[in-house]
Amino acid sequence: MKLHDLRPAPGSKKRRKRVGRGIAAGQGKTAGRGTKGQGARAGGGKGPYFEGGQLPLVRRLPFKRGFTNIWRVEYAEVNLDRLDRFADGAEVSPETLVEAGIIKSVRKPVVILGRGELNRPLTVKAHRFSASARAKIEAAGGTVEVLPLKG
Repeated sequence: MKLHDLRPAPGSKKRRKRVGRGIAAGQGKTAGRGTKGQGARAGGGKGPYFEGGQLPLVRRLPFKRGFTNIWRVEYAEVNLDRLDRFADGAEVSPETLVEAGIIKSVRKPVVILGRGELNRPLTVKAHRFSASARAKIEAAGGTVEVLPLKG
C-alpha cells in the first residue's frame, strides 16, 4: 500500500449540500427556505431566546439563590483509623500520606479528623486537626504539628 492508495472508509465523508445553485442541483430558486417571510431573508429568524413574544423560559425562572464563597478552603480529609498502617514513631506528613495511597495529591491541604482509634505514637503533620483527633494523637503518645496554609 502506498500513500496514494489511502482512501477514507466508504460513506464516512458526506458531500456538502450546495444550495441555491440552479434547478438541476435540486436546491435551486428558494434554496430550501420556502417562499417569503422572515426565514427566507438573509439574517432572518429570531434567536433561541425569542419565544414569539411569550416571556422567555430563562426570564420565567427565579434568579439563582445564595452565593459561592470564593475563599473557601477545601481539605483532603484523613481519619485516624487510616493512620494505623504507619509504624510506631513514624512521621506522617502530606507527602507520606500520598505515598501510602491515603490521599491523592498534596495540592489540597490536609485535615486530620477523629474517627477511629490510634494506639501508636506518631508525629503527625497536617494543616488542620479536629479537637478529638488532636486529643487522641497526644493520648497515644504522639505529637501534632500544624503546617501553614499555602496561599
